[in-house]
Amino acid sequence: MGRHPSLTFRACRSGAAAAEMALILPMLLAIMFGGFEAGAYLWTEHKVIKGVRDGARFAARQSFTAYSCSQITDATVLGQVQNLTRTGELSGGTPKVSTWDNNSQVTVTAACQAPVTDEYTSSGVYATEANGAIHVTVSSTIAYPSLFGTLGFNTSGAVVSASANAAVMGI
Repeated sequence: MGRHPSLTFRACRSGAAAAEMALILPMLLAIMFGGFEAGAYLWTEHKVIKGVRDGARFAARQSFTAYSCSQITDATVLGQVQNLTRTGELSGGTPKVSTWDNNSQVTVTAACQAPVTDEYTSSGVYATEANGAIHVTVSSTIAYPSLFGTLGFNTSGAVVSASANAAVMGI
């Protein structure tokens, strides 16, 4: 006498692992690709942050005559700061991030901090500067180049932004 068919079906476990894998695989793939995308975003952000810091440091080492209290007045220095920020080179070079394709994406501004007696703005390298200490700010906002956008991760509108500030020391 054979077993009842419903008892055989309920007792059979041969397809359990395959069924569990089929249920968990979509979530596992989403977590895995999401982790890769998050890592790529952080790496891109790191490159942009490093770029604006390098640009601000370079701009801070230029002559006081290259600045007014609101901008870089020397167009050559401005172009060098922008290109160094994007590519790591003073002219030419390959962008650090694929969507960082032109110098207009790098903003360079300057501001003066009026001299105050017995403060750094009225002594040292700033003693001869009538406007006091000049600070330069380099900033950029670029579109994030998605790693897996074609796989359905919607990253449209995602941007990477960074800003760095340095006191101009002159040369």
